[in-house]
Amino acid sequence: MLIPSIDLLGGRIVQLVQGERLAVESDDLDGWIARFSGRPKVQLIDLDAAKAQGHNNALVTRICAALPCRVGGGIRSVARAQEVLAGGATHAIVGSALFANGTVDLRFAEELAGAIGPERLIAAVDSKGGKVVIHGWRTGLPLTAVEAIRELEPFFGGFLYTHVDREGLLQGTDMTAIREVKAATTRDVIAAGGITSMNEVDELDAMGVDAVVGMALYTGRLTLPRAE
Repeated sequence: MLIPSIDLLGGRIVQLVQGERLAVESDDLDGWIARFSGRPKVQLIDLDAAKAQGHNNALVTRICAALPCRVGGGIRSVARAQEVLAGGATHAIVGSALFANGTVDLRFAEELAGAIGPERLIAAVDSKGGKVVIHGWRTGLPLTAVEAIRELEPFFGGFLYTHVDREGLLQGTDMTAIREVKAATTRDVIAAGGITSMNEVDELDAMGVDAVVGMALYTGRLTLPRAE
């Protein structure tokens, strides 16, 4: 399944190359909501919250009222995860906060699962150069995505795997890396990072993996198919 993504930065919808360079910027929030209407899943990330430089809470709530959004960005506590879900998100996506001192923070993962339930939690595990990266992809850790996912599996209903090496480049994703992640868990897997064509979306769907698409949709490289 294709999952369209909405990234918010400074009150606007954006798409960044490698998490840094601004490539797409839009104030047409209602227009993109209309385009994504009818999709069973939408990914919504508050980049300001993720970067600890503010938030877009009002916009997140507005979008969640219109679309079935799984929301991430700056979720660093149980209270914040609960707040996001209470605001209309279908799932809370938790990333950097799941790691501490170079390894998986199992205590926090267990606390989240106990308070909320794995079925409404998605762990974001991002990989660059074969290793997990956190803090906006600026901090590398000495473990692989597969290692992290195996440790986190008991506490999350799904995993969002972003192959950062391809993110925003419109050059296709890394199917081999995604297959390794899929083989490492019995939980749902959602893949992101460079997915550019419906052929890739279909290939991922055949292996039971959902595909998050951003840049290709916003630049017109990929046309959104009819809702499934």
